[in-house]
Amino acid sequence: MLRAAPPLPGAVFTTDSTCSGVDLNIYDDKHDVYLDGGPSHPGAASLPDGEYYVQVTDPSGACVLGTSIGMGDEKPFKVSNNGATIACIQLCAVLTHVSLDPACAKDGAADLNCGYNTTPNPGGEYKVWVSNENTFTNNSTKTDNFKVRVPGGGNPGETATLCVNKFYDANANGLDDDGQPINGWKYQVFADDNLIIDAETYHCSVVDPGTYHVIEGTPVENTWVHTTPGQVDLTLANGETKTADFGNLCLGAGGGLTLGFWSNKNGQALETANDFTNLTNLCLRTATGADQNFTGTLAQNKTALNSFLLNANATNMANMLSAQLAAMYLNVAHNKVSGTALVHTGGCGNTGFDGSFITITDLIGAASTELCLHPLTKSGSPFRAYQECLKNALDNANNNINFVQPTPCTFTFPTN
Repeated sequence: MLRAAPPLPGAVFTTDSTCSGVDLNIYDDKHDVYLDGGPSHPGAASLPDGEYYVQVTDPSGACVLGTSIGMGDEKPFKVSNNGATIACIQLCAVLTHVSLDPACAKDGAADLNCGYNTTPNPGGEYKVWVSNENTFTNNSTKTDNFKVRVPGGGNPGETATLCVNKFYDANANGLDDDGQPINGWKYQVFADDNLIIDAETYHCSVVDPGTYHVIEGTPVENTWVHTTPGQVDLTLANGETKTADFGNLCLGAGGGLTLGFWSNKNGQALETANDFTNLTNLCLRTATGADQNFTGTLAQNKTALNSFLLNANATNMANMLSAQLAAMYLNVAHNKVSGTALVHTGGCGNTGFDGSFITITDLIGAASTELCLHPLTKSGSPFRAYQECLKNALDNANNNINFVQPTPCTFTFPTN
């Protein structure tokens, strides 16, 4: 049977002996924990047909408490008939103890009555792993967390439900209104300083009532940007359900062309007399803070722009800002960049939960206004930092790297 290529799709979840409940995450005894698979929310899929290794660890994955490797059937979790038939297995029965590290079991003692040791986690939390690789590599693995109550570790019969929702935020407004859920994003849940969940969204877990801290993961790719806070704190009462919402977007190309393009023959071939009239109206500044006007013939203006773009520097930040602004004006005027496109500024925008985003049209307007007000911003100027932020946003856009993408980009997370 062919093995599914990473990343492994689908889901697994803990259940009870009836194998009918989904996300039954709290148990009174380790023997009560069974493993099933398939949709844990509408639209989710079962694991691909195949046979899978299983292990149980503490929530961090650092301590292996039991594994199917070494058992008579090393791949006890089986899926067939296009995901319609899934073997529901009792974890105690299909796992075996590994060489015991005293730090990886409660009180340093093996549990001889169950195939996996008792977790050292103070809250009685575990993680079950299902993988088509015996190394349990992240991209070939699905996991679920569960809890076995320890004495005094919660009131029997009292539970709450904690959900985590991850969405792509194409309009950068911090709201889940774009209709683009993201599955497979890493997150962790802590009860005080006790890690209880280390999983992927979308996910709901049955938990004890209490206060929880949900922290979303940071992918390897640095093109991803938060559009909501990266940590959500929730207090849940008995019977209550709450959701931690996290929004992200990724940055990339948007058509920008550089100062070098607009100063060379290819860019000059596009430049018109109207361009130079409009550039003059933008309050562009020279190295000394004087007006950079274009009042000659078309050929003269092209030569003047070439010199202006290539010789601009940041000694007077207004001069460097002006050069980047001129290039972006030309990008928009010649339909290389859309004025409605959103870009990430790093702090001098006008939208988003932290004010880090702005449309190209608004960015051009903000830069021009600032140049009209403050033409000379050398070291020590109170306006220099703001101008530098605008300059960097324009520079990144002209280099085609900070545009908000309409759909999610690839993301990966560090392996354990």
